[in-house]
Amino acid sequence: MKDAARPRSECYAVCAPGLEGLLVAELQRLGIRPGRAVRGGVPFAASTRQVYAANLFLRTATRVLVRIASFEASSFDVLAREARRVAWERWLGPDAHVAWHVSSTASRLYHTGAIAERLAGAVPADVVAGGGGEEEEGGAADVQPLFARVERDRVTLSIDASGEPLYRRGWRQATAKAPLRETLAAAMILASGWDGETPFLDPLCGSGTIAVEAALFARGIAPGLGRTFAFQRWPAFEPGTWASVKGQAAAQANPSRPVVVVASDRDPGAVRAASENARRAGVEDAVTVLHRPLSELELPASGAGAGRLVANPPYGVRVQRGGDLRDLYATLGRVVRERLPGWSVGLLVADSSLAEATGLQLTTRFRTSNGGIAVRFMTTRE
Repeated sequence: MKDAARPRSECYAVCAPGLEGLLVAELQRLGIRPGRAVRGGVPFAASTRQVYAANLFLRTATRVLVRIASFEASSFDVLAREARRVAWERWLGPDAHVAWHVSSTASRLYHTGAIAERLAGAVPADVVAGGGGEEEEGGAADVQPLFARVERDRVTLSIDASGEPLYRRGWRQATAKAPLRETLAAAMILASGWDGETPFLDPLCGSGTIAVEAALFARGIAPGLGRTFAFQRWPAFEPGTWASVKGQAAAQANPSRPVVVVASDRDPGAVRAASENARRAGVEDAVTVLHRPLSELELPASGAGAGRLVANPPYGVRVQRGGDLRDLYATLGRVVRERLPGWSVGLLVADSSLAEATGLQLTTRFRTSNGGIAVRFMTTRE
């Protein structure tokens, strides 16, 4: 293959800690050979086409970084000298605005603000229009994030190929309380083992993130199709390669595939948000949104047959609801046993005693955090 013969870049896909195994499997499905996963990410070598494809297709990654330099620096003078040797003109255009994200571990260069200042000063003025010191995660869509990791005086510089975090798909504007990130919702769907062929249900849907991600997954729609990426602003950007990758995504998608995804909630505001998000994502015909409490759940006729229930029940930490949460979890278990015989269940839970209240035999598939709360995803799947 031509692509296999082209130069490859050292890359790193960032994910929420606990999702590394799912991310490894996603990279492999893209034909990318991942390196050994570490906490919070997976290294890999990739061609330009694969860098573009990783941003477009990965469902569980937060961002994709491309290494642009690595060198030893035990002083700020050496840091500045080596940074000036980087081919910045390949990565930063005259309209670029840079945001540096710096970390330092066991190094004589321990002041991250000073590191960011030296690195910003090393970028030629005729290459980049603005930007400077250290900035917080996120930021405006037109900012080019750059990352510097200093470990035992070894400096690694990377450029963010994604721009805005990859969980910002572009379709979620309406939100309910404590919304779930799209990447975590996708991880739950993948870990549940659902293949898109059977009915799918989220009876506590909130703003519909899980249901929308399920519909996109079932129809093979790449999660990044509705947004732009930082690499599109690089001077080294290859429009023809990008057009080819997008063409591949269009060929793989089946936007008219019959899919049964049901989302329900007792909160009318959540129901409206879920409906609006499904519409913006282009899957409103695949997602049936119902306004009803868990105890009155009934599937539409098209949802007959065993399927997957995947949900993010309230944890009782930040979002307070009337009554005992144990009753809610017990009701969930009862609904599954009485109305969903043969269905598999996947729940994101923070309290194992609440999971036990369902009366379901649940096994932990992965552990991560959601909004700073330690959670685990548990399923009944064998």
